[in-house]
Amino acid sequence: METLLAILLGLGLAAACGFRVFVPMFFVGLAYRTGHMELASGFEWLGSTPALICLGSAMLLEALAYFIPWLDNLLDSIATPAAVIAGTILSMGMVSDMSPLLHWALGIVGGGSSAATVQVATVLLRGGSTLTTGGAANPALAAGEIAASGAMVALAIFIPILAGLAGLALLVGMFFLIRKLLRHKKKLIPA
Repeated sequence: METLLAILLGLGLAAACGFRVFVPMFFVGLAYRTGHMELASGFEWLGSTPALICLGSAMLLEALAYFIPWLDNLLDSIATPAAVIAGTILSMGMVSDMSPLLHWALGIVGGGSSAATVQVATVLLRGGSTLTTGGAANPALAAGEIAASGAMVALAIFIPILAGLAGLALLVGMFFLIRKLLRHKKKLIPA
């Protein structure tokens, strides 16, 4: 049961990386540092002073940059692979006592794809917002993404089982949102 909870927690945190890459990384490191969260062996570096300084700085820069409408779309090309990497790291950091093969498979397939699913959905939403509002609504989307990422981390720290279940629900919802957005895009742009 403990392993299942750790897997769900990892998937929820990975999904949070799809909203913002560095918010979950920073706050998980901080939670570990303050004793509010456990990390698997080998992932303790997330709570080190240099990591927290780097992750905190990156978190602030990322958050501010997404409030600039033209820059947010450009950042998505960097954030997408970074979210996959961060999701892989966080999902692996939650699970211990697993064979290395399963640990890496869970991290890449579970965590990486969770982060990618959420990230792709946010990219499509931001692209649609840019097209329909000229980017005027993008700062509101950015604020919502920061709040969603932070909420997932808060749930992970204080109510882990709820974070895991919310992560699964989020992934299912984002999958259907992506399908809907792609269908709508096909209707707008004939082949």
